[in-house]
Amino acid sequence: MIIINHKNSGNIIKLLMIVLTLAIFSCTKKDIIGVDPYAGGKQALGVKFTTDLPDPEVGTQGGQVTFKVKGLLTYQGKFKFLVNEQEAEIIALTDSSIKVKVPITASTGGTSVLLDGQTFFGPNLTINGKVNIDASYKVVTGTTGVFGSSGPVFDILQLANNNYFLGGSFTDFDTKATTALPINNLLQIGAQGDYVTSLSFGKGTNGPVFNINRLPNGNYLIAGLFGTVGKRKGINNITTLNSNGTIDTTIIPVINPTPLDVRKNVDTVPTFNGGVDGLIRKTFVNNNLITVVGNFKNYGRYFYDRSTYDSKVLDITKMNQLIRLKMDGSMDSTFNFNPATKQSDVGGNGSISDGFMQADGKVVIVGSFSTFNGATVNHIARINLDGTLDKNFNTGGGANDNITSITYNTTTQKIMIAGTFTSFDGTTAAGVAMLSSDGSLDKSFVFNNLTGGVPNYAGQLNSGKIIISGGFTKYGNVIRQGFMVLNPNGTLSADQNNTGAFQGQIYKFVETTSSLGNPAVILIGNITKFDNKKVGNILRVEIKP
Repeated sequence: MIIINHKNSGNIIKLLMIVLTLAIFSCTKKDIIGVDPYAGGKQALGVKFTTDLPDPEVGTQGGQVTFKVKGLLTYQGKFKFLVNEQEAEIIALTDSSIKVKVPITASTGGTSVLLDGQTFFGPNLTINGKVNIDASYKVVTGTTGVFGSSGPVFDILQLANNNYFLGGSFTDFDTKATTALPINNLLQIGAQGDYVTSLSFGKGTNGPVFNINRLPNGNYLIAGLFGTVGKRKGINNITTLNSNGTIDTTIIPVINPTPLDVRKNVDTVPTFNGGVDGLIRKTFVNNNLITVVGNFKNYGRYFYDRSTYDSKVLDITKMNQLIRLKMDGSMDSTFNFNPATKQSDVGGNGSISDGFMQADGKVVIVGSFSTFNGATVNHIARINLDGTLDKNFNTGGGANDNITSITYNTTTQKIMIAGTFTSFDGTTAAGVAMLSSDGSLDKSFVFNNLTGGVPNYAGQLNSGKIIISGGFTKYGNVIRQGFMVLNPNGTLSADQNNTGAFQGQIYKFVETTSSLGNPAVILIGNITKFDNKKVGNILRVEIKP
C-alpha cells in the first residue's frame, strides 16, 4: 500500500506516471491486445508529383501535356493516369516526368495516378474550351443572404436601358448594402454586372421575390412570398412598383372613428389591391390581365369602403393555385371561377413548381401533382384561357415523377423539362425530356443516364444547344460535374464541356454577348461554384459556337 500525503503527493504521482510510461513502451508486439496498427498496410511506392506546374499549364481536349512526377518508370504498364477521373493515353514516360494525351472528353479538374489500389494526386489542369466564365463581368461576390446564406437570385428582367432588375432572397450584393441603401431581395445591375442605385427600392421586401414582370404602363409587377415592400405593410405576396422602383400607392378616404384626428380621414395604400395567402411562383401578363400561378388557397382584396386607418377589411375568395387578376388587382371571375360555388376548382393534388405562358395566352404548369381539377395529368398540364384544363395537350402518360423545371424557347418552339422522373409517356427519360409545343415527346432528343444525382434545370438556347444543371457527376461514362451543354439530339456538345465542377441550381438564363462580342449567357440561381471557382448566384459565361 502506498500512503500519499499532501507533502509528497506531487512527487509520488510523477513517479507513477514514469513507471506507467516505461511499462507501455516495454511491451513487445505479442503483448499488444487487438489489431497492431503498425502491421500490414500499403508500402511506399516511391511515386510523387513535384510542385512544378503542368506544361502547358492549360490543356486542350486531345492535346498533350507533360507533368513532373517521380517514380513511375518502375511501374510502366501497371498504372493509370487520370485527368478529372478520365483515363489519359500515355505518350512518353521517364522516371521524372510523364507526357499524356488529354482525353477528348476531359474537363477542368484534378489529375492523379492510380497504382496498386493507391491514388497519388497531382496538380489541377485547366482545360481550354468554348465555355468559360467571362472575367470582364463586374460581379465580384454576387448576392448573399442573412447569416452567410447563399442568397439565391430567382428572376432577372432586362430593362429598356439594358440594365437588369433582379429578384431573389438576398440581403447584399458585392458588399454594397448600407443602412441608408439596403439591398433586400430587389436589385438593379448594369449591363456589365455593376451595381446600379437608380431604382429606389427603399428597404426592399421582407421576403423572397420569385418573379418580376413589366406592365404595359411601364410599371413593374413583383410577386413571391412577402408582406412588406419598403415601409408599406399589408401586402399579400404581389404588388406593383413605379418605373423608378418605388411602390405604387394611392391616397383613399377611409372611415375615421376618431374625427378629431383628421390625419386618419385618408390613408395611403398600394394601388394594386389584391393578393393571395401563399407563395407565388410565376406571373404572366397578357392583354392587360395577370395570370398568377403558385401554391396558395385564397385570394384577398381589401374592402376600403368599410375600412379604417388602423384596421382594414379583407374580402376573401377561395382560389386554389391559379387566378387571373386585372391591372388594379381585382379578380377576373371569368377565369378558374365557378359562379355557383363562388370559388375555384380543386386544382392540383400537389404543388406547382414552375410554368410558362404560350403566345396564345395558355399556361403550362409542372410540379408534384398527378391530378389537376380531378383529371389525371401526371405532373404537367396546360390551362385554357378560361382556367379549365386543356385536355388536348398531347402529353400522353406524362411523367412518372416530379417535374421541377420547365422552359420554352420561342425560336426553336421546344419545351424542356427537368426533374426526378425516369420516364415520360412511357419512354425512358432520366430526368430530362424535350417536348414539342403541343406537349408530345420529341424522340429525336435522347437523354443519357446520369450518375451521382438528378438534374434540376434544362433550357434550350436559340442555337438549339441545351444547358443542363444538377447534382450529377457523370453523363453516360463522361465526367460532367453538375453542368453540361448538349446538342439538340442529347449528345455532349464537342468543345463545350470543358468546365470543371458546378454546384447549385440554375433558375433562368438570359442570352447576351460577352465584352469581346462572343455569344454568352447570364446565369442566375442558387449557384455557389462554376468551373471550380466560387461564384455568387449570378455570372456571365461565354458559350462560343
